[in-house]
Amino acid sequence: MNVVTEQPPLIVHIIYRLGVGGLENGLVNLINHIPVEQYRHAIICLTDSTDFSKRIQRNDVNVYEVHKRPGHDAQSFVKVFKLLKQLKPDIVHTRNLAAIEYQVCALLAGVRFRIQGEHGWDVFDPDGSVVKYRRLRFILGFVIHRFIPLSKQLQDYLQFKVGIAEDKITRICNGVDTKLFYPADTARQASMGCPLDLSDKLVIGTVGRMHGVKDQLTLVKAYILACQQTAAFTEKARLILIGDGPLREIAIKLLEDSGLADNAWLPGERKDIALIMRSFDVFVLPSKAEGISNTILEAMATGLPVIATRVGGNPELIVDKVTGLLVEKENDTEMAAAMQDLVADDYKRKQFARAALQRAQQEFSIDNMVVRYLAVYDRH
Repeated sequence: MNVVTEQPPLIVHIIYRLGVGGLENGLVNLINHIPVEQYRHAIICLTDSTDFSKRIQRNDVNVYEVHKRPGHDAQSFVKVFKLLKQLKPDIVHTRNLAAIEYQVCALLAGVRFRIQGEHGWDVFDPDGSVVKYRRLRFILGFVIHRFIPLSKQLQDYLQFKVGIAEDKITRICNGVDTKLFYPADTARQASMGCPLDLSDKLVIGTVGRMHGVKDQLTLVKAYILACQQTAAFTEKARLILIGDGPLREIAIKLLEDSGLADNAWLPGERKDIALIMRSFDVFVLPSKAEGISNTILEAMATGLPVIATRVGGNPELIVDKVTGLLVEKENDTEMAAAMQDLVADDYKRKQFARAALQRAQQEFSIDNMVVRYLAVYDRH
């Protein structure tokens, strides 16, 4: 007699691209930490995937690439529909504006439970003010069973600006993998390939894609300004920017023109982020807009004080003057002052670092995040 073993329900995650980024990192963390016996997973990338997919620790997760053309590509909807008919998922979970329209494919394919994640603002709508995107979310709200915003700001946007009913919204903050991100327990490691002499220095660092909304140029300008204002800061502080994108070459040119290129390291994209972050003394996030920043959570779990702009979900993560400092966006003067403050005051910097680590461990664990997602998925 043959015994048929019922497989766990299948979740198909639809995202724009599987590459380096906070949204993608959160997805991979979720897949890696949901018990194998509870759910299966597949990922549909509207464009393509990268080596980032190797971070998925399960060997049963298929990744599909649609190779969507720029703009409105009708053929991509046909491809996604056919994939969903083939895979027969129990749940489809789209993320952000780039993927939300494909909930129509899920509806037509007969998927029983449809979820939309809101992880942060898009480059073409950095503050959620574009009316046509509000209308799109409102209309698709009749198709989507559950919205999952990562921050209180995004939750309020969905409820009060878009018009999504409160009982269709479940806010779930990202969690941080404290087994990967943790404080350095020894002196700064030199194995990361940094050409700077960091002995007796303090490292101000950031991690992120170097494009418009992340605004690393304000950080570079703030660093240059702080060096121009204080000789002691110039002597003590070094700058590391990890990430690639169109702003990288501009940032390098700014540093060269200011005679500070030898004080900074901009190696581009790296895979050893956790190791590099343990070489930082202060973390800065200069973004113009954010949802819930994975890199802030990672910095806090690494035991770093954080300077960040007062945008999006950042004030939900950082307790101002307790775990770090909040500054106004695109304000290099205020950011320079915050960096000078933490570089000059060892006690304050270390006090903030301890408080940040404690907050990350107590309030933003990845296990808590997984429990909350499972509570939503189990409604299918």
